[in-house]
Formats: sequence, C-alpha cells, structure tokens
Amino acid sequence: FTRFKLALTEVNPTIKPYDQDAWAAGSDASLPIEASQSILDGLHARLSHLMENMTAEEYGRTLFHPEYQKSLPLDMMAALYSWHSNHHLAQIVVMVESKGWAAVKA
Repeated sequence: FTRFKLALTEVNPTIKPYDQDAWAAGSDASLPIEASQSILDGLHARLSHLMENMTAEEYGRTLFHPEYQKSLPLDMMAALYSWHSNHHLAQIVVMVESKGWAAVKA
C-alpha cells in the first residue's frame, strides 16, 4: 500500500528495501496471529479500494525498485504482488494440510 501511494504521489520514488528475516525475528512475532490478521485486513481493504479506483495512467506510474535496479510501473507491481500473495497462500495451505490447523496455530 505504501509503495503504491508513494508512486502515485511522487515521481518515480525509490522504495526502501528491508530485511524480511530481521523484521520477522522481532519481539512482536510472539503476538497472536489475530494481531497480524487485523493489520492485513485493513491494508488489503485500503489497497483494494485504491487499485479498483486507479486509472490506466496511474497504473503506468513508476517506482524505482533497488532489488531489481530498475523502475517498474504499478501494473507490473500489481502482478508481482498478486504472484507473491498466491505464493504465500500456497505455503500456508501446504503447512495446514501437512500438519493440521491445530498444529499450525500452536
């Protein structure tokens, strides 16, 4: 959501990369999953609303992605986020199916 807002309000902003492993290792990782679900629910609602109301011109706006060392249009970012979300969903499904939901929640 933040990356889309930056690209819609600035000219080709550079997005900030971050260390996902370091973020995941923080003390907040011990909170119940519902805390994260609440954040995701709100972010997804805002991002969905934003994207549903963007124009074709807005989807052509770009941001600079340091990991790829190039500018990417928001339509490409939307495709990347879609793939990334589906990838994580598949990981969750495999985990639940292999361990059972009770084991995953524990």
